[in-house]
Amino acid sequence: MANILIFDSGMGGLSVYREVHRTLPAHQYFYLFDNACFPYGELGETRLVERVLELLTTFVPRHGIDIVIIACNTASTHVLPALRQCLSVPVVGVVPAIKPAAVYCRAHGLDHIGLLATPGTVSRNYTAELVQSFAADMRVSMLGTTELVKMAEDKLAGQPVDMARLSRILAPWRGEDGPSALVLGCTHFPLLAEELARCLPTAQLVDSGEAIARRVASLLLQSIRASGDEPCPAGRLYCTRLTEKAQAQGRAFAQEGFGGLEAFVP
Repeated sequence: MANILIFDSGMGGLSVYREVHRTLPAHQYFYLFDNACFPYGELGETRLVERVLELLTTFVPRHGIDIVIIACNTASTHVLPALRQCLSVPVVGVVPAIKPAAVYCRAHGLDHIGLLATPGTVSRNYTAELVQSFAADMRVSMLGTTELVKMAEDKLAGQPVDMARLSRILAPWRGEDGPSALVLGCTHFPLLAEELARCLPTAQLVDSGEAIARRVASLLLQSIRASGDEPCPAGRLYCTRLTEKAQAQGRAFAQEGFGGLEAFVP
């Protein structure tokens, strides 16, 4: 049984957890969200790197973590090289699922991919390189927004999703010329999959969850052989600031098999 850590500034990593846990159920899962510094998209690069290293170089050895999943596109872009130098365990990041979206479109004779992500992800050279590498022959339109991140966080805290507001955000893609495949380029966005599908009913939603699960399974098979017959332990949930909102969000994790929310102080 491996100790698997999923890390994010907020709740977005829950979408990643669901895919990884579906593939690898017989492991101990830890989830740490840095709500004290949420959202990471508003931190400078230097501060972001310092913060993630501060947290994970303490959390990983303290809890005997075997593999780390950085379930945040912003953190994955900036932190992975430094983090891999500091940790002796594998670290898996996330990237926008441009490649599987392109595969889907080619298989169905389609050519329009939409990338829904945060403004930082939309503007990064890395994203442009992914498009050039895997979808250069297709039309790729991009929409950058931070509003959906907060909407997903509020949804997990029990608040209703403002569908009129979501519809306004997605207005550029509504209509006959909308994307055939919609890449959810932030781990928060799959948490709004039902609402996004209502606004863009003809678009195939694509995210990185399955690819991350396959990567984690591959790494664990190389290092740890776990028995599928072992009982699945309750997940352990940590935040960096124990607030009322964090407690409300923690109740959503309880439905996924996690125990009570605890505060982590590095």
